[in-house]
Amino acid sequence: MDLNKRRYVNYVKALAVAFGLILFDQLTKLTAVENLKGQKPFVIIDGVFQLEYLENRGAAFGIFQGKQIIFILSVFLISTAVIWFFSRVPMELRFLPLQVCGVLVFAGAWGNCVDRLSHGYVIDFFYFILIDFPIFNVADIYVTVAAFLLVILLLFYYKEEDLDRILHHRKSGRRKD
Repeated sequence: MDLNKRRYVNYVKALAVAFGLILFDQLTKLTAVENLKGQKPFVIIDGVFQLEYLENRGAAFGIFQGKQIIFILSVFLISTAVIWFFSRVPMELRFLPLQVCGVLVFAGAWGNCVDRLSHGYVIDFFYFILIDFPIFNVADIYVTVAAFLLVILLLFYYKEEDLDRILHHRKSGRRKD
């Protein structure tokens, strides 16, 4: 299979996985609405972790309350960045973890954007009481895992030459024309 066809198949697979992740996020939020909204928190581990319904009209820690347009525009910027990134990542197994990070960020951004567009807020329901961490959802987990994985990959797995190949679209150390 030629490189362009492999790249196209890779894009289709990435989009299919992203849409599957978005669907899963939306199903968990629907379940939270049906089972947690208007109810007392569902305690999983007393004093540590519970499921608690929250309509979040801002971002983490309650910042930017009611500024939905900022969040919606940011999803389009994030999507553009992920698409740009995907177009530059070499089609090699070594770069699959970076592609996974891109898919997770894309799915997380769109998972919460679907909420903002359809409800005007994001549905959150996971709450770590022990550390009083902000209430979050599955889409937030996607983005957090991607960010954590990206830091680990950049610090310990990828070399400067690998990143140079992506950022400068180089193949085997030569500039691609």
